[in-house]
Amino acid sequence: MRFDILTLFPEIFFGYVGQSVLKLAIDRGLVQVHLHDIRKWAKGKHRVVDDRPYGGGPGMLLKVEPVVEAVEAVQQLAEPGHLVMLTPVGRKLTQPVVEELAGRRRLVLLCGRYEGFDDRVRQLLQPDEISIGDYITGGGEVPAMVLVETVVRLVPGVLGDLDSAKLDSFSHGNRWLEAGHFTRPREYRGLTVPEVLLSGDHEAIAKWRGAESKRMTEERRQDLLDKQRAN
Repeated sequence: MRFDILTLFPEIFFGYVGQSVLKLAIDRGLVQVHLHDIRKWAKGKHRVVDDRPYGGGPGMLLKVEPVVEAVEAVQQLAEPGHLVMLTPVGRKLTQPVVEELAGRRRLVLLCGRYEGFDDRVRQLLQPDEISIGDYITGGGEVPAMVLVETVVRLVPGVLGDLDSAKLDSFSHGNRWLEAGHFTRPREYRGLTVPEVLLSGDHEAIAKWRGAESKRMTEERRQDLLDKQRAN
């Protein structure tokens, strides 16, 4: 799978792509991540990428010309990719959306800054607008990392155990939060591993985990249960 990330600050991603699961996926040829500096497509000596909004208002907007021309140029580097604009007004990044995006061969991620984009970027490029939540970040870079992190886990071969992603909370239609997990030691500061997990009885373990998932969901995410009832 190929990711192309367009940003004003590609350096933000240098440490991220060189660590953990993503680095292993890149080293094994399962994932490619290409970074592109939007300023390279800005005009003039100073390569200005922002300007004041017409009609007034606080802050600056990313100009339409460098953004549109950057996306058009990057799209030509490989087979056309699915363009995603990271924006707080987009559809929310849920696990079903992640699973949908993981089915794409190439994602082109567009990171905003300042007060956002000239709206003609949206009108001309018609991107898939995605938000990671109902809050505001300083730019689209961290949301892009969140999107990459969630999608990469579903790329075949990235995780050592296929069931690891399937059993996660919210994955593949899972309506409950995932139950707690335990490893050695069996006892620590008076807390012990539930006996059923030591029994070797897989049917009993599955039943326990199901009950724990339901209990945790009822305690922590009543909104998920309300949504299920509404459906």
